[in-house]
Amino acid sequence: MSSPPPYHARRVLVDTSGYFAAANRRDGQHVRGAETFRQLILDRRPLFTTNFVLAETHALLLTRVNREVAARVLFEIDNSHITTVVRVSAADEARAREIIRQYQDKSFSLTDATSFAVMERLGIVQAFTFDANFAQYGFTLLPGPEA
Repeated sequence: MSSPPPYHARRVLVDTSGYFAAANRRDGQHVRGAETFRQLILDRRPLFTTNFVLAETHALLLTRVNREVAARVLFEIDNSHITTVVRVSAADEARAREIIRQYQDKSFSLTDATSFAVMERLGIVQAFTFDANFAQYGFTLLPGPEA
């Protein structure tokens, strides 16, 4: 019998597109997003996100869905026992700017690049996202490719 993977390997960063798909029933990825989120919770995977991702998620839900959903998602994340909100540090921001300069052929947003920097700092290799930029940078995406 094999032992479960170490805590370090089980950690997942949740990106804006993961939250958005799970929360927005009209999103084309809603079913996959909601199921992936449910499975991460059932598997008791340690979830991480950043204050930048939360700001981006709130703004997106506010403008594309409605105020109530945007507020509810923030409340649920704030009261979650499995999600750790990581504040982006000045060093993370500086690293993000290096990433943007280094990858001039990519369209990494500052929020994406700060997520990459936080993931590097915390040793997280998986992201719950539908944003291909995470794969371009070398992270594993959850959910994986559609069958």
